[in-house]
Order: sequence, then structure tokens, then C-alpha cells
Amino acid sequence: MRVLFGECAIDVERRELRRAGKPVHVEPQVFDLILYLIRNRDRVVSKDQLLEAVWHGRIVSDSALSTRINAARQAIGDSGEVQKFIQTLARRGFRFIGAVEEAISANAVASDALSRTAQPAERPSIAVLPFDNPGGAADESYFAEGMAEALITSLSHIRWLTVIARSSSFAFKGSGMDAQWIGGELDVRYLLEGSVRRAQGRIRITAQLIEAETGRYLGRQVRRPDRRSLRSAGSHHRQRRWRHRAQSSRGGDRPRRTQAPRQPRRL
Repeated sequence: MRVLFGECAIDVERRELRRAGKPVHVEPQVFDLILYLIRNRDRVVSKDQLLEAVWHGRIVSDSALSTRINAARQAIGDSGEVQKFIQTLARRGFRFIGAVEEAISANAVASDALSRTAQPAERPSIAVLPFDNPGGAADESYFAEGMAEALITSLSHIRWLTVIARSSSFAFKGSGMDAQWIGGELDVRYLLEGSVRRAQGRIRITAQLIEAETGRYLGRQVRRPDRRSLRSAGSHHRQRRWRHRAQSSRGGDRPRRTQAPRQPRRL
């Protein structure tokens, strides 16, 4: 079944969202939130009902719920100021107010028959948390962020794996919360955390894979990359840091080079 509203189209069976014909990547919780509000658009959905349906009754902070609502609005071209699709009713809840059309796709019957005989396995999900920098040096902080972002990019190329976006996982930087709580907030099966340390002039990178539900450590890897690897992995963040410094410096522009006047040729 396809759900159409505004410039958006949702393929329920494929769990795909498109806006203006282009695919929009949304996290599983955000997709479920949008679909639940659409299916219950004839009434106001309370916060407790939303938590029960999307988070299965788990305790979720107001800030985490607000983040998912904002992400849902952004995905479908809405905002908290306009509220043309998802409306907030103070002290009552939320309601989907957009005009909706439902269409049955050509392969809906076949998909339904297949789903009855064999349910597809749920794709594993993972969130890469920002790497710690115990030394506190600015250069190592940029490199630690670069390592985590590089891992997110690499993991996102694995088709059978759902990778949480950087903006969501990096929101827990310095929160001090345990893995089980963060895993529940992000609704993921695994967490990847790590640290970057400098000792005796060398960088030591540690990465640990954690099962979010139990908080159990599944694996640990330590690397001591050479200087060439460090330059390659951290180049993007060093360039961003240099651009920031250049923009904040006086004048902002580099002085142009002037050439010395040419001497006349002797005849």
C-alpha cells in the first residue's frame, strides 16, 4: 500500500519515503512515528499512546520525543512553525492534519502472501557514538570526530545494516549515560564506541562493539596507525578547522601576491 500526501509518498511494504519523487532517508523510529500518526489521523494521539506504539512502552525523555517529531516534520517538508502536516496540541498530543490518499500497489497482494509464509528478518541496526578524547587536545578532538564520522560513512555502505545518522548519535556526546539507555533512546541493537589517546608521541585508537539491550561488550580492537594513516583520516577535519580559523582571522582573505615589475630588456 502507498500513502500519498502533499509532495510525499510512503510505500508501507518497502518502508520507503519519497518527497517530490526523491527518496528521503529516515530512521526506523521516525518512519514508524509518521505512519502511526497518519493511520490515526482521525484523532489526537497522546504522548503516552505514541510512546506505547513506537517505543513499545519504554521510558523516553521529552527531548528525545521532540527530536523525533522534528525529524519527522523535516522528512516530509514540515516544520514546528508551519505545522501543515503534524500539528502539536498543547498538553494533549499530536495529530496528522494533511490530506491523505491511499493506493494499493500492483504487487501488494503478492507481497502480502509472501509475508504470511515467511517474515523477513529484521535488519540489525547500529549507532556510532562520538569517540572520547581523554587528552583534551584540540587536534585530537578533531581527529576523534573524524574517526567516528568515517566509521559511520563506511558502515552506511552495508545494505543489510541500518546505521543511525551522525546528528542523532552525536547528540549523546558527553551525556554520561550508559549504553542500555542510549540504545533505548536510539532504538538500535548495537553501539560502537571508542577513544583516541596520545602516548609517547603515538596515537592509540580503541573501538568497542556493545550489545545495546544488555550492555555486554561483544568485541574490542586497538590500533596504532602510522603518520600516513593519520594524515589521511584527519585531513577533512583539519581542513575544516583551518577554514574556521581563516574566517575568524582579521580580514579573512589572504593578501594577493604582487609581482615585481619586469626590467626592460637591454638591446
